[in-house]
This record gives sequence, C-alpha cells and structure tokens, in this order.
Amino acid sequence: MELQIKVAQAVQVLNHDAQSCNRVAANQWLVQFQQTGCAWEVATSILTTDHLHRHIPSLVSNSEVEFFAAQILKRKIHSEGHYLQSGPKHALLNALLLAAKRFSAGPPQLLTQICLALAALILSSVDDKKPIEQLFYSLQTLQNDDDGNVAVLEMLTVLPEEVADTRSTDSSISLFQRSQYGQELLSRTPMVLEFLLEQTLKKYNGIVQLHERDRKILRCLLSWVRAGCFSDISQDSLPTHPLLNFVFNSLQVSSSFDLAIEVLIELASRHEGLQQILLYRIHFLKDVLLLSAINNGDEKVISGLACLMSEIGQAAPSLIVEASVEALALADGLLRCVGYPSEDWEIADSTLQFWSSLASYILGLDASGAVDKKHVEAIFSSIFLTLVDALLLRAQVDEATFNDRSGVLELPDGLVHFRMNLVELMVDMCQLVRPPRFVQKLLFGAWPPANVPIPWKEVETKLFALNVVSEVVLLEGQMFDISSIMQLVTMLSTWSVDDLSGFMGVVRRSLTDVVGSYSKWISASPANSRPLLLFLAAGISENHCSTACMSALRRFCEESSPVIYEPANLEILLWVGEALEKRHLPLDDEEEVISAISSILGSVPNEELKYNLLARLLSSSYDALRKLINEDGEHSYRQNPATYTQLLNGAARGLHRIGIVFAQLAMSKPNGPATDDPSIRLLRVFWPMLEKIFRSEYMENSNLSAAACRALSLAIQSSGQQFLVLLPSVLDCLSTNFLAFQNHECYIRTASIVIEEFSHMEEYGHLFIRTFERFTQAASVMGLNSSYICDQEPDLVEAYANFASMFVRSCPKQVLAASGSLLEISFQKAAICCTAMHRGSALAAISYLSCFLEVTLDVMLESINSVLEGSYCCIAIQLIARRGEGLVSNIVYALLGVSAMSRVSSQVCNRVATIGCDLQVHGLPVEYLKPGQDDTLVPVWLDALAGAAADYLDSKSSKGVKNNYGHMQGKGGRVLKRIIREFADSHRCALTQI
Repeated sequence: MELQIKVAQAVQVLNHDAQSCNRVAANQWLVQFQQTGCAWEVATSILTTDHLHRHIPSLVSNSEVEFFAAQILKRKIHSEGHYLQSGPKHALLNALLLAAKRFSAGPPQLLTQICLALAALILSSVDDKKPIEQLFYSLQTLQNDDDGNVAVLEMLTVLPEEVADTRSTDSSISLFQRSQYGQELLSRTPMVLEFLLEQTLKKYNGIVQLHERDRKILRCLLSWVRAGCFSDISQDSLPTHPLLNFVFNSLQVSSSFDLAIEVLIELASRHEGLQQILLYRIHFLKDVLLLSAINNGDEKVISGLACLMSEIGQAAPSLIVEASVEALALADGLLRCVGYPSEDWEIADSTLQFWSSLASYILGLDASGAVDKKHVEAIFSSIFLTLVDALLLRAQVDEATFNDRSGVLELPDGLVHFRMNLVELMVDMCQLVRPPRFVQKLLFGAWPPANVPIPWKEVETKLFALNVVSEVVLLEGQMFDISSIMQLVTMLSTWSVDDLSGFMGVVRRSLTDVVGSYSKWISASPANSRPLLLFLAAGISENHCSTACMSALRRFCEESSPVIYEPANLEILLWVGEALEKRHLPLDDEEEVISAISSILGSVPNEELKYNLLARLLSSSYDALRKLINEDGEHSYRQNPATYTQLLNGAARGLHRIGIVFAQLAMSKPNGPATDDPSIRLLRVFWPMLEKIFRSEYMENSNLSAAACRALSLAIQSSGQQFLVLLPSVLDCLSTNFLAFQNHECYIRTASIVIEEFSHMEEYGHLFIRTFERFTQAASVMGLNSSYICDQEPDLVEAYANFASMFVRSCPKQVLAASGSLLEISFQKAAICCTAMHRGSALAAISYLSCFLEVTLDVMLESINSVLEGSYCCIAIQLIARRGEGLVSNIVYALLGVSAMSRVSSQVCNRVATIGCDLQVHGLPVEYLKPGQDDTLVPVWLDALAGAAADYLDSKSSKGVKNNYGHMQGKGGRVLKRIIREFADSHRCALTQI
C-alpha cells in the first residue's frame, strides 16, 4: 500500500505541482518505478481496488492515477509480456477484465487504456495456440449486464486495431503471427456482428445515453469494417443487413453522423460490390440529407456527404459511366457540393479526386469496347462543363485579402493548395470536352462599357485556368481568338503602378502567365509584339510579377516572328537589359532575361547592327569592369569596404552577363567571314579588361574568380579557333592565378575547357604541358596524400582529375610522351583519391585512371609489334609497372572499407579488368587477407584477370563484330566481377579491425 500511495502522490505532483523542479523529480521517480518488478503488482492493485481514495482523500483526480497504472501495464506488457509465465499471465488477464468492468462507465480514456493493455496481453501470448479464442471466451463473462457490455464494446473496438498495428513497439509479434491473428479474428465476425446488432436493439431511458451508445457501436463497427468483416458476407444479404440500416439511420443523428460517414466510406473503399448497394441509396443521401444541409448551411454534413459520394464514385467509375438515374444523381449531388459557398476550399477539394478519376476513366475507354465512348462523352461533357463553372467560382480570389495595399500578393494557403489540385483535373476536362469547347468557356468575350465594372475575380480565375490547359490547347493546334487577351494587355499597360497594386497585381501576374504560355500564337501577329514587350518590360520592374514577366519574355523571344527585329522592338529589349542594372535581380533570374534578349540580338541578320546592339547591351558590364581595373582608385576603394564590395559584386555581375551573351552567340554561329563574327569583335574589347582583372589582386575574391572563369570559358567556346592568338596569355593567367589562389579550383576547370577545345593542335603542346605541370606541382595538389585530405578538398580533386582526364584523352601522343613524370604523379594521386569517402572525388579519380588505362591499351594495340623507347606506349607501360601495385592496394582498400568506391564496386571491377594482367596482384598487403589466402588468392585472381583482359582485348580488336565484353559482360568479366564481389563482401571493413 505504501508504494501505491507514493505512485499516487508522484502522479499528482507531476500533473499539478506549480514548481517545475518538483515535476521533473516526480517524472524521474515514476520512470524508474516503471522499470521495477513490483510495478506489475502495484499497477494491478490500483486498477482493481478502491483503497487509494480512502487513504489519500486529498487526491485531485483519482482517475489520473488509475490512467497512469493502465499505461504502466500496457508498456510493460509490450516490453516484457512474452516473458510472463502462464499463472501470472492468467491472473493479470482476470485483473484487467475486472478493471474493464469496473471502469466501463468511464472515464472513456481510462477504459480504452485498460482494453489496450488487455489486447497487448492476449497478442503476447505466443505459447497459447488460440489467444483470440481465449479472449472471446473471457469476454463472455462481461456480458451479464450493461456495464459489462460497454467494456466488451471497447475491447472489440481496440482489438482489430492492435492486431493490424505493425508499428507496435512489441517486437515479439511477427508479421506472420499478426496475419494469423487477423484471420482468427475474422472468424469471429458473425459473433461480433450479432453482438453489435443486439446492442442496437437495447432500449435506454436517456437520449444522451442512447447517442453515446450509438457512437460506441459505430466505432466498434468501423474497426471491424477496416479489418474486413463484411468480406465473407453474401452480397445478396448486404442491402438489407440490419447493421447497414443502422448506419444509414445514424446519418440523420448529428452526434453519430461523422462516425457513420467513416463506416460507409470504409465500406465503399474496401468491399467490392458495396458501391452498387450504396449507389442505390443515393437519393436518400442527396434529397434527404444533402439538400437539407445546403439549405441550413450545415457544412459538417455537406463535407461528410461530399467525401462519401466521392468515395462511392471513385471506387466504381464503371457504375457512374452507365449514367443511370442513381449515377447522375450522385454527379448532381457532388456538383452541388462543389458549388457550395463555404469559407474555405475543403469541401470542393474533397471531390476533385472523384472528378479526375472519372474523367481519366472516360478518356481511357476503348472506342470499340462494350461501352459506347461517344455516348458517354456526350452525356458527361455537359456535366463537366457545369463543373468548370463551379470550380472557377470556388477558385476565385477574395479581393478583400488585398485591400490593405500592403503589396503582399501571396494567395491564401488553402486556395494555393486547391488550385494545385485543380491542375490535373482541368487538363483532363479540357481533353474530354475538347480544347475549343473548353477554351470557349474561358474567353471573356466583349469587354463591358467603361461605366460598367469589370468582374476582375472572374477574369483572374479564367486566366489561371487558361494557363493550366495551355499545353493541351497548343497541342490541339486550333488557335482561338486572342484579341481579348491583347485587349487586356493594352488595358493594364495604361494603368499606373498604384492601380496595379493589391488584387490587380494578381490579375497582372495571371495575365503574364497566359502571355508566356501562348506566346507562340500571340507573337504570330506583328501588331502584338510592341505592346506585349512594353507590358512585360514594365512588369519585370515589379517584385510581385517580375518572375512571371521574365519567364514570359524568354518564351516570347523563343517563339518570336521576324517582326521582333524592327528597330522599335529591339530598342525595347535593350531598354529592358539596361534597366536590369538597377534591379539587382538574383543571377538566375537575370540570366533568363539576358539570355532571352541575347537570343534576339544575336540573331539579327545585319552583322554590324548585331555587334552594335550587343555592345550596347554589355556597355554597363564593361563600365563595371573598367571601374574595377582603374589603378588610380584601387587603394581608395580598399579603404572603403562597402564601396570595394560593391565594385567587386558589380564586376562579377558584369562578367556573368558577358558570359551569358557569349553562350548565346555560341548557339548562332554566322555563315560569313570570321572577321564579322560578333564573338570575335566582342572578345577584342573584353579580353584586355579580363586580362587586367586576371593579373590583379582582385582575383582573391572567390565570386569574382568564378565569374571571370565562367565568362572566359563561354568566350572560348563561342570564339573557336579565333581564340588561338590569346592561348598563351590565357593559360598563363589560369595557371598563375591557381598557384596564387589554390582554393579557387575554377581555374583548373577553365583550363580543362581550353584543353578540350585546342589540345589537338600539337604546336601548342608545350603550353599544355606547362599548364599541367603548374597545376600538378601546386602545393594543394601535391598535398593530396591521403583519403582524408581528399575528402577535405573534393572540389579540387574533381577539378584536377577531370583536367588530367581531358589532357590524356585529347592531347596528341607526342605531348603525352613528353609528360611522363606529370602523368605518373597524377596517376599516383588518383590512386589515392579513389579511396575517398566523397563520392564525387572517388568517381572522378577512378574515371581518370580508367581513361588513362584505356588510352594506353588503345596505343598498345596500335603498336603491339614495335614499342619505341621514349614513346607514350613505353612510358605508360613503365608507369603501370611501377605504380600498379599501389593502385591494386588502394582499390582493394576502397572495396573493403567504407569509402565511396565500396558502394560502386561493379564500376571498380570494370576499371580493374581494364588493367589486365599487367597489375601485380601479389602486391596485396598481407593484413587484407585471411589465413592461407596468400597462397590461394593470387592464382585465382590472375586467372580471372587474364580471362577478363582477354575479353576486353577481344572487344577492342574485333572489327565489324559487335559485342559488349569491354563492359565486363563476357565470361571472363563475369567471373572477375563475382570473385571481387565475393572477396569484398567477405573482407569488408577488415581495415577498421587492423
């Protein structure tokens, strides 16, 4: 009794004490108490006796202590119940049954906890052959009076839920056992349904007591429906089943409506055949319940019925397309639900899945099938057109949301979610009723006179829908009258900034989306170009619609007609580009605008005009660079950090724009003489400034370095062979700057592009070797001596490995032969880096090793009869002979450890096979091997490598015969992969144990 009192006092302190330190102490004591063996007895005593309140009259709430006791038993049963012997377990079962009867009148939460503990105890009885049968036998002892029946109802409610709960903390119950318990449970269905039916027939004096009983019955029935209780009942008897009638009658009682809806929804979704039965009751649902609820504004009933009718139709669309009286009544009822003017969008949103599945089902009907598709489409097209009107009404924006003119144009979250869910349905409806007919519902027709207000909410919603279905409409190809769109563009272009604030900003943004989506058709009319460009140009400067305007401008420029090249239109584009200087947009947004403008300016037919326009577009960028390289003001700029930072950012943004222009020019090479190429003429202006920046201390700034390298890379790719004259200066700048700022790997990446573009020109080989040498001898590269360091510098590893790969793959063999020492160092570094944890580093390193070995093998096959001293083939063979042992060691390390390569071992196998028998498997460290493997492993690996190498050589030397042996698909390759995989699986993590 002493422990019971302590528990009760601790619970009271935990729940009611004003001092937090006291509550913490009480909680700690209770946690420790739960872990003791005496907790079983104390908790059971609290639940089965009423001694506590006699000994502690001051308890605030006795049920709190008993609730805690029930929780203790439930948790201990979950964690320790399977250890209980038969005797204590039987005693505990009887005690819980007694507690359930004792607290059948409440509190409800306490009774639920007791029943949960009972269910857990029964399910933990692994040794018992039929625990469910034993429980039902025990429950019969509780059915002698009404209080006992309440406890049985609660027990029958929680039991199916516990059986199906795979997330339970009781790990002693397997999924197979739960499945068996579920089957045993369903075998008791007739008994349970009979018991529930008996409870529905009992008479009660009080109306409150009656409603509470009905809710308990429905909760229990819902639990058993989810378990599948109606699956074995004859379909013929279901329509008149008394419990089904009870559920439908409960729909007319406010207190039980929600549970009755849940039961019917579960029946509709889980039991095939019940949809037809529920559909027969649609007139009751619609005419008796729904219409009355709509008239009374009862949103709870409307929402529940909308969910139920949607589930019925969604579960059996084949019944709906039959267009029976009941099916059409269901569609009409759901249309009324969609059109109901609730404050939120939940009711309409709950029906969308039904409408979407119905439209998809109709669209998927076979034209030659048993169902007449054209007839179905003819019937339901009118329904879907009515649905369009209802959805557009519900998707409207409340103008009052924006009356404060705060400039915040975010739509309510509920409306945003509703509109997102509408997209798929709108597209399906457009396809179903055909785009021309659908679009006709969305067009505005003639605008009202000036003295008549325009219904802007309706206009904005139609614009939203028109944008959503644009892809389907454009694919159909039947152009609609876009004059109303252009009238709206012209109208809003004349409005002031203040007039376009608030809700009108939303209208403007939606209109911009439509302009972008239909730019191909809109730009087909020459008269539309100028007003449209002015409309978009003005919108880019406004925060709330700048993104939409930039996207629309890009699409308009992509779809533009020759009229875009008229001087007035080109001036507007230049004006937009020049205005960006003051906007300071994010670089991605600015790139979208500059790319769009550059695509037009770069395709102007007149080369001189093209160059002048591009020069004007870049004039502000040139100015930003000139300010930075003004030597007279360099020191004064540094003395003012704010000004200095502004100059650096301005120059970086200017370089970013210049790179965008070069990238666009690379896509539209001129057919005339190279001297007329705007890329070359721009380069003559750009390079002197860029070279000064490269040779300045400003390059310590990472953003400026990255922008300069990006612009240079794009300029190289745009200018082509005309860039050759600048090659020595460019490579010198890149290598010198990397040596000065070795944390900027962008210089190596840019040099890779130079190698890719010009490495075939042998006369520049000495420049490429010199660049490779500078990169390789840099302290940061030479310091890559361990996988740990490689993981600290993943960007450097990737950049250097990719440069080395490009060098080996692209340069002439004479250049490679003169780079023997550099290749050996890079080979060694790559062998180390392939053991890195960083996936990008490891893959870049193994890619370089693979590239080197494949190029070497190709050269060996070409000169197999004569390997000249000093040739690349000779140097490569010597390199592999010296470094092969280390490479094999590192690859095995990668396979056995936790590095990134251990997760891509098949790719490693491919690379190892490429090396062939030239590598020395004998070089495996002894600590990697198990006892005795040093004698058996080497011959096996050598044979496997020889077989894989033979496959690979055969694939490389075969002419006119297609095979895939080079990718480890031959017999030898498959054997090697199996051996390495088995070796890695049996030795993995051996290094961590050394």
